[in-house]
Amino acid sequence: MIDALWPEDALTPEAEARLVKELTDILIRVEGYDPGNPVAQGVSVLHLHRPAAVFVGGERSKAARYRIIPSAPEGQYTDASRRKLVKEVTEAVARAENRPFEEVASRVWVFPTEIPDGTWGSRGAIYTLPNIHALLAGEPERRVGEERLARRRREKARMTIEATVDVFQRASDDA
Repeated sequence: MIDALWPEDALTPEAEARLVKELTDILIRVEGYDPGNPVAQGVSVLHLHRPAAVFVGGERSKAARYRIIPSAPEGQYTDASRRKLVKEVTEAVARAENRPFEEVASRVWVFPTEIPDGTWGSRGAIYTLPNIHALLAGEPERRVGEERLARRRREKARMTIEATVDVFQRASDDA
């Protein structure tokens, strides 16, 4: 799912339609699925929000600003996939504006967001990452979702342990 924010007049209607499609395909691909998969396309939703105005430093921005918030279930992203997603989304906006990457990059903000497992709801039910993998890639791929979720939880546990050790180390250094 993607929440995208940009002004009404940022792009021509044709460029905007291409950008919306490209952003959808990028998200599907970065999540590890085939953009040609009709099931993946059918569950990939982009909500386009139109800010009335965007301000930078308290002044109305003269150039279009883009805020793209791709959301995926917990475990779907890795550090590498988040970096790839940010770069590819920024490149897509540059193509939509028909401008060089360097000219557009400072006006594109991308916030890959993970939704905690067990809180992704659709069709009146909760879908976990393993459920989503089974739906989009077939039942044999359920295990991939389980492995990705376990990897993400190990990463979070490692960060918590490192932060706890750091707190105790600082406390003993101060003592």
